[in-house]
Amino acid sequence: MTEYKNNTVTRLYVRVTPRASRNEIIGFTDGVLYVKVVALPDRGKANRELIDYLSGILGIKKSSLHLLKGHTSRNKVIAVDGLNLADIIQRISALPFSSDATT
Repeated sequence: MTEYKNNTVTRLYVRVTPRASRNEIIGFTDGVLYVKVVALPDRGKANRELIDYLSGILGIKKSSLHLLKGHTSRNKVIAVDGLNLADIIQRISALPFSSDATT
């Protein structure tokens, strides 16, 4: 069982597209964050790239993000320690989305 640093733990639902030309957030629709990552889905490379990218976007340490479900799937559930959903949405909404956004 994972111990979290504080009481604020949010489940973030993510749909990942690997092998993209660049890392980017595509949109946030119906409670799902759509993200493209450059890494290949090989031996967890895309998962590590996703965690690295999200930690930078959200301004938190990589150790505050935990992949709960979807290790081998494009659909993932990530525990975000220290931010509530409103904080996550606020930080993501400050970013420009791709022109092919799913929102």
